[in-house]
Amino acid sequence: MSTEIAGWFAGRLPDEWFTGPAEVIVDREEITVIGTLPAPETQADEEGSEPDAVRAAAEGRAKRFREQTREHRIEIAREAERRFRRKVSWGVRCAGHEEMYTTLSVPVMTRLRQSERRVLDTLVDAGVARSRSDALAWCVRLTGEHADAWLAELREALRRVEEVRAQGPA
Repeated sequence: MSTEIAGWFAGRLPDEWFTGPAEVIVDREEITVIGTLPAPETQADEEGSEPDAVRAAAEGRAKRFREQTREHRIEIAREAERRFRRKVSWGVRCAGHEEMYTTLSVPVMTRLRQSERRVLDTLVDAGVARSRSDALAWCVRLTGEHADAWLAELREALRRVEEVRAQGPA
């Protein structure tokens, strides 16, 4: 299903929006579309690449893209939401800057033992998180950052399982 969704977006997104194919990430509730914008040329680039100028130009380009494409993105998102029964989120990358325009925050139920709850409470007490929910999200992000290679390998294996299931028995 995720390859079908990615293909649909590849055919639906205007070619001039991004420098290459958009990254389409799919889960049970949400489709996230992230495209790469061309890096802006700044005066600082010619004089030795001032990082603040490049960052500011990239942020400006991302903001301009958001404003100029809003109506068309909404139209595409509504069509995709009807077709795939998932919400659509948008984001861009530009010169090392990544900006998400819309994202879902989905509640997830979990049961934790006391030792696990104490970890969350410690993060809250230390001011790292505002609540247990925030602390759990922080732990998930941290795990994702440090286990990227392993998670990528696992996702690839799951993608292959999905392909085999789609083929069915011979």
